[in-house]
Amino acid sequence: MDALSLKDLRVIQAQIGRSLRGKNDVAVRCSYGFPQVLKVHPLLEGKPFPTLYWLTCPFLSVRIDRLESVGAIPRLEESMRQEPGLMEAMRTAHHRYQAARHAMLSPSELDELRASGMLSALSSRGIGGISDLRGIKCLHLHAAHALVEENPIGSIVLDLLQEQECPKKKVICSTLV
Repeated sequence: MDALSLKDLRVIQAQIGRSLRGKNDVAVRCSYGFPQVLKVHPLLEGKPFPTLYWLTCPFLSVRIDRLESVGAIPRLEESMRQEPGLMEAMRTAHHRYQAARHAMLSPSELDELRASGMLSALSSRGIGGISDLRGIKCLHLHAAHALVEENPIGSIVLDLLQEQECPKKKVICSTLV
Protein backbone atom coordinates (compact mmCIF):
# COMPACT_ATOMS: atom_id res chain seq x y z
CA MET A 1 0.00 0.00 0.00
CA ASP A 2 1.15 3.49 -0.82
CA ALA A 3 0.27 6.56 1.21
CA LEU A 4 -1.40 9.25 -0.87
CA SER A 5 0.86 11.93 -2.29
CA LEU A 6 -0.47 15.38 -3.13
CA LYS A 7 -0.41 14.41 -6.82
CA ASP A 8 -2.34 11.19 -6.03
CA LEU A 9 -4.92 13.20 -4.14
CA ARG A 10 -5.42 15.59 -7.08
CA VAL A 11 -5.71 12.71 -9.54
CA ILE A 12 -8.17 10.78 -7.35
CA GLN A 13 -10.32 13.85 -6.81
CA ALA A 14 -10.47 14.32 -10.58
CA GLN A 15 -11.17 10.60 -11.10
CA ILE A 16 -14.12 10.55 -8.70
CA GLY A 17 -15.31 14.12 -9.25
CA ARG A 18 -15.23 15.22 -5.63
CA SER A 19 -13.03 15.55 -2.55
CA LEU A 20 -11.83 12.35 -0.95
CA ARG A 21 -13.01 11.65 2.58
CA GLY A 22 -11.67 9.33 5.26
CA LYS A 23 -8.41 7.40 5.49
CA ASN A 24 -7.27 5.98 2.16
CA ASP A 25 -4.18 4.38 0.65
CA VAL A 26 -3.39 3.43 -2.92
CA ALA A 27 -3.83 -0.35 -3.14
CA VAL A 28 -3.08 -0.70 -6.87
CA ARG A 29 -1.63 1.57 -9.52
CA CYS A 30 -2.00 1.15 -13.26
CA SER A 31 1.12 0.59 -15.35
CA TYR A 32 1.31 4.39 -15.86
CA GLY A 33 1.63 4.92 -12.09
CA PHE A 34 -1.79 6.41 -11.44
CA PRO A 35 -4.07 5.23 -8.61
CA GLN A 36 -6.40 2.51 -9.86
CA VAL A 37 -7.78 1.08 -6.60
CA LEU A 38 -7.90 2.65 -3.14
CA LYS A 39 -7.91 0.78 0.14
CA VAL A 40 -10.48 2.54 2.30
CA HIS A 41 -10.62 2.53 6.10
CA PRO A 42 -13.80 0.78 7.33
CA LEU A 43 -14.96 3.79 9.36
CA LEU A 44 -15.94 7.10 7.85
CA GLU A 45 -16.88 9.87 10.26
CA GLY A 46 -17.46 7.25 12.97
CA LYS A 47 -19.83 5.14 10.89
CA PRO A 48 -19.21 1.82 9.12
CA PHE A 49 -18.01 2.17 5.54
CA PRO A 50 -18.32 -1.27 3.93
CA THR A 51 -16.28 -0.65 0.78
CA LEU A 52 -12.72 -1.78 1.43
CA TYR A 53 -11.42 -1.54 -2.15
CA TRP A 54 -12.63 1.32 -4.32
CA LEU A 55 -12.05 1.38 -8.07
CA THR A 56 -11.09 4.93 -9.06
CA CYS A 57 -9.74 4.26 -12.55
CA PRO A 58 -11.98 6.13 -15.02
CA PHE A 59 -11.05 3.79 -17.89
CA LEU A 60 -12.17 0.66 -16.02
CA SER A 61 -15.16 2.40 -14.45
CA VAL A 62 -16.68 3.30 -17.82
CA ARG A 63 -16.13 -0.17 -19.25
CA ILE A 64 -17.62 -1.84 -16.20
CA ASP A 65 -20.58 0.59 -16.34
CA ARG A 66 -21.21 -0.75 -19.85
CA LEU A 67 -21.16 -4.36 -18.63
CA GLU A 68 -23.67 -3.51 -15.91
CA SER A 69 -25.92 -1.68 -18.39
CA VAL A 70 -26.22 -4.78 -20.59
CA GLY A 71 -27.23 -7.06 -17.72
CA ALA A 72 -23.96 -8.59 -16.57
CA ILE A 73 -24.99 -8.61 -12.90
CA PRO A 74 -28.04 -10.88 -13.32
CA ARG A 75 -26.08 -13.17 -15.67
CA LEU A 76 -23.24 -13.52 -13.17
CA GLU A 77 -25.70 -14.13 -10.32
CA GLU A 78 -27.26 -16.89 -12.43
CA SER A 79 -23.79 -18.35 -13.03
CA MET A 80 -23.23 -18.44 -9.27
CA ARG A 81 -26.54 -20.25 -8.76
CA GLN A 82 -25.68 -22.78 -11.48
CA GLU A 83 -22.06 -23.33 -10.45
CA PRO A 84 -21.67 -24.34 -6.78
CA GLY A 85 -17.88 -23.98 -7.03
CA LEU A 86 -18.23 -20.36 -8.11
CA MET A 87 -20.70 -19.68 -5.30
CA GLU A 88 -18.34 -21.24 -2.74
CA ALA A 89 -15.34 -19.31 -4.11
CA MET A 90 -17.34 -16.09 -3.78
CA ARG A 91 -18.38 -16.97 -0.23
CA THR A 92 -14.67 -17.41 0.57
CA ALA A 93 -13.88 -14.03 -1.04
CA HIS A 94 -16.59 -12.36 1.06
CA HIS A 95 -15.18 -13.90 4.26
CA ARG A 96 -11.63 -12.78 3.41
CA TYR A 97 -12.97 -9.28 2.71
CA GLN A 98 -14.78 -9.22 6.06
CA ALA A 99 -11.64 -10.36 7.87
CA ALA A 100 -9.47 -7.75 6.13
CA ARG A 101 -11.97 -5.01 6.97
CA HIS A 102 -12.10 -6.14 10.62
CA ALA A 103 -8.28 -6.31 10.85
CA MET A 104 -7.99 -2.65 9.85
CA LEU A 105 -9.95 -1.49 12.89
CA SER A 106 -8.11 -0.46 16.03
CA PRO A 107 -9.17 -1.89 19.42
CA SER A 108 -10.79 1.45 20.32
CA GLU A 109 -12.71 1.55 17.01
CA LEU A 110 -13.92 -2.00 17.62
CA ASP A 111 -15.05 -1.01 21.13
CA GLU A 112 -16.92 2.03 19.76
CA LEU A 113 -18.64 -0.05 17.09
CA ARG A 114 -19.59 -2.71 19.64
CA ALA A 115 -20.97 -0.10 22.04
CA SER A 116 -23.05 1.54 19.30
CA GLY A 117 -24.34 -1.80 18.00
CA MET A 118 -22.81 -1.17 14.56
CA LEU A 119 -20.10 -3.83 14.59
CA SER A 120 -22.42 -6.39 13.01
CA ALA A 121 -22.87 -4.03 10.04
CA LEU A 122 -19.22 -4.66 9.15
CA SER A 123 -18.85 -8.20 10.49
CA SER A 124 -21.82 -9.82 8.80
CA ARG A 125 -21.86 -8.02 5.45
CA GLY A 126 -19.76 -8.95 2.47
CA ILE A 127 -18.07 -7.06 -0.34
CA GLY A 128 -19.37 -3.52 -0.48
CA GLY A 129 -21.76 -4.15 2.41
CA ILE A 130 -23.95 -6.69 0.65
CA SER A 131 -26.13 -8.66 3.06
CA ASP A 132 -27.04 -11.56 0.73
CA LEU A 133 -23.71 -13.20 -0.11
CA ARG A 134 -25.39 -15.02 -3.01
CA GLY A 135 -25.91 -11.73 -4.84
CA ILE A 136 -23.79 -9.10 -6.53
CA LYS A 137 -24.12 -5.46 -5.58
CA CYS A 138 -21.78 -3.79 -8.04
CA LEU A 139 -19.24 -5.11 -10.55
CA HIS A 140 -16.85 -2.22 -9.81
CA LEU A 141 -16.44 -3.47 -6.23
CA HIS A 142 -15.60 -6.98 -7.39
CA ALA A 143 -13.17 -5.80 -10.07
CA ALA A 144 -11.39 -3.58 -7.52
CA HIS A 145 -11.15 -6.53 -5.13
CA ALA A 146 -9.83 -8.79 -7.92
CA LEU A 147 -7.10 -6.28 -8.73
CA VAL A 148 -5.91 -6.53 -5.11
CA GLU A 149 -6.57 -10.18 -4.23
CA GLU A 150 -8.59 -13.18 -5.38
CA ASN A 151 -12.21 -12.50 -6.30
CA PRO A 152 -13.73 -14.88 -8.87
CA ILE A 153 -16.53 -12.56 -10.01
CA GLY A 154 -14.08 -9.66 -10.27
CA SER A 155 -11.74 -11.85 -12.34
CA ILE A 156 -14.59 -12.75 -14.70
CA VAL A 157 -15.48 -9.06 -15.04
CA LEU A 158 -11.89 -8.12 -15.84
CA ASP A 159 -11.67 -11.00 -18.35
CA LEU A 160 -14.80 -9.70 -20.10
CA LEU A 161 -13.06 -6.41 -20.83
CA GLN A 162 -11.02 -6.31 -24.01
CA GLU A 163 -8.58 -3.89 -22.40
CA GLN A 164 -7.86 -3.26 -18.74
CA GLU A 165 -6.13 0.09 -19.02
CA CYS A 166 -5.83 3.12 -21.25
CA PRO A 167 -3.89 2.90 -24.49
CA LYS A 168 -0.49 4.63 -24.28
CA LYS A 169 -1.59 7.39 -26.63
CA LYS A 170 -4.61 8.31 -24.50
CA VAL A 171 -3.85 7.98 -20.78
CA ILE A 172 -6.91 9.56 -19.18
CA CYS A 173 -5.31 10.33 -15.80
CA SER A 174 -2.37 12.15 -17.36
CA THR A 175 -4.84 14.85 -18.43
CA LEU A 176 -6.27 15.17 -14.91
CA VAL A 177 -3.20 16.71 -13.25
